[in-house]
Amino acid sequence: MNSVKQKSILIPICEKQNLHLRHIYQEGCTGSAVLLLHGAIENGKIFYTEKNKGFAPFLAKNGYNCFVADLRGRGLSKPGISAYSDYGQTEAIVEDIPAFIKAIKNSTGKEPEYWVAHSWGGVLMNSFLARHPEMISKVKACAYFGSKRSLYNTHPQKFFKANLLWYFLAPKIVKNKGYLPAKRLGWGSDDETQKSLMHSVAWAKIAPWIDPQDSFDYGHAVAELSLPPILHIAAIKDKALAQTIDIQKFMDESGKGTQKMNLYGKKYGHGHNYDHIDMLTHAKAHNDQFQDVLNWFEQYST
Repeated sequence: MNSVKQKSILIPICEKQNLHLRHIYQEGCTGSAVLLLHGAIENGKIFYTEKNKGFAPFLAKNGYNCFVADLRGRGLSKPGISAYSDYGQTEAIVEDIPAFIKAIKNSTGKEPEYWVAHSWGGVLMNSFLARHPEMISKVKACAYFGSKRSLYNTHPQKFFKANLLWYFLAPKIVKNKGYLPAKRLGWGSDDETQKSLMHSVAWAKIAPWIDPQDSFDYGHAVAELSLPPILHIAAIKDKALAQTIDIQKFMDESGKGTQKMNLYGKKYGHGHNYDHIDMLTHAKAHNDQFQDVLNWFEQYST
């Protein structure tokens, strides 16, 4: 098999806007397609580098066809986020994710059979499945890295990063700038629109899982569903954004399907004490959570 290759797919989503999908694969590979979705103040580069480091190239080396998404305005999707960007997480759920799935089907002949998310990306994926339960049977398994919806933990870092920065300061910046310049502020690798920030604030606080834009009740819709088997990756140093209590609460509200949570750190025999970001970027992850996700996918390969 040849070395891992990469190419970009641009998807027109509406007038003068294109979504970016990074295809990472081995030439001639006919393996299952994987959709990978980033979280807030982020883009698809959380899953790969152009030198083929990261989780998506790892999966590609193991025979999977990986498609890494950049949500609207993020990463290589154009144009980038500005004060004129009038979309939020509702558009990500009802327009962007369906467009990515359609593009993957056009490329491979079928919908992606495995789904991967980091942080808020898992919330968007489960929200999509709540709206489109007919898609559940087409997904064999999922793996979510540090995904939670509402924050229940009481760690001091949570009060600083969530209560002070995200709930209080970020809305004030957005009101002044028209968007959140998170990259320039050093808060993350990409920016957020005003609408996406306010939508995520509404859900990160302990509140019902209801769409802030069209009032779709995700919590009610998903309660009786069995979502695809989901492996949740928790990191021992992820004190603010996805402690085990936060992930467990997200699991509890995500239907009746099979879910499992693994916690990664040296005290559990792993090579590193991982945090919210380096659970996907640290070199030791290849022998820890990356291998466990690979085994999880293989467990649900038929």
